[in-house]
Amino acid sequence: MDHYVGLDDINHAWARIRSEVRNTPLIHSRTLSDIAGCQTHFKLENLQMTGSFKERGVVNKLLTLSDEEKTKGLIAASAGNHAQALAYHASRLGISVKIVMPKYSPIVKVRSTRHWGAEVILAGETFDDAMLTSRELAEREQRLYIHPFDDTLVAAGQGTIGVELLSTETTRPIDAILVPVGGGGLIAGIAAYVKAVAPDISVIGVEEASCDAMHQALQAGTPTLVDAAPVIADGIAVRQVSPENLKIVGELVDDVVTVSSDEIANAIMLMLEIEKLVVEGAAATPLAALVNNRLPHLKGKTVVSVVSGGNIDVNLLSKIIDQGLVFDGRIGRIETVIQDKPGKLENLLTVFRIEGANILEVNHHRTSPDAPIGEVGVSVTVETRDRDHLDTIKQALTNDGYPIRKER
Repeated sequence: MDHYVGLDDINHAWARIRSEVRNTPLIHSRTLSDIAGCQTHFKLENLQMTGSFKERGVVNKLLTLSDEEKTKGLIAASAGNHAQALAYHASRLGISVKIVMPKYSPIVKVRSTRHWGAEVILAGETFDDAMLTSRELAEREQRLYIHPFDDTLVAAGQGTIGVELLSTETTRPIDAILVPVGGGGLIAGIAAYVKAVAPDISVIGVEEASCDAMHQALQAGTPTLVDAAPVIADGIAVRQVSPENLKIVGELVDDVVTVSSDEIANAIMLMLEIEKLVVEGAAATPLAALVNNRLPHLKGKTVVSVVSGGNIDVNLLSKIIDQGLVFDGRIGRIETVIQDKPGKLENLLTVFRIEGANILEVNHHRTSPDAPIGEVGVSVTVETRDRDHLDTIKQALTNDGYPIRKER
């Protein structure tokens, strides 16, 4: 098969960049292996200098530039990780760089990009809007455009993850590699190497369901522009994949699956709680696929998930943790009604105490439209052990005559 990035490109990239980036650890999680039902390993690209795998492709590209290209300066569009990687390494090499980022990019990514010496321009609502602006600036200022995924050298740089994975000893041979998918450069590079060297290893992509550009492109047979939608995995929120990356994915990648935002939030929480690792939404998609049974054929197998990055806004992290706890059944909000008489609220809360739930918040809705005359609506937010515990509490409330009006 003839591809725009191949084994030789990736081997040359590895020789070029191996002293410039970190050969990141590959760790095994016993707890998450038990939860997922397979031997679960993680390739920790969040431990690169700028917090993501993007450094690999950027460095490979920059080290091939001519003096004339360096003098012109660089420009790119990015949701954040490509921006930070390019800003850091361009500054290190003494090259001027401008980065166009969507207006609502995570604050931590904007701040870090500026910290590494790039001029940041915030434009548009989405990555595609930012890219349009960056293309216009590139033409106007005659800067060299550094694309985050539609570039042979960039994809080859990302493919060096495959080199490291296949040269790392594991207790059992790797059966599958799970890779977050945005524009397709990461999975194209990894698949090009892995399928050339160890074709029996499955390479599987994971996208967020609300922005599944690769999945839709595979269905259509051509890159399609997906609708803009709110996402938790902003690092892979690409509305249209590269045609060249699509070609590689279509021929070499075994499957592409999707996960929901709730599932991603829960996976972020699991990585933080169990492995003490802070990961961003994109990086959590492979674990989300495993623990939510998107890939049942991997049960009992040895699986590596590429943890693509750890650049997450701390303000967003607290909301994501709450969302993950709700999805896991460890926080629940139950709405019911009680008689509008002294002591009735205390009686209701006693049920939660008896069932061992920790009450986080109580709201008394005297004007609730769901409450008949003489009764008031009450919503109780509780911390529970798991979904089964939450179900037990709901059953106890029903048995004691408290109708459940609504739950979250």
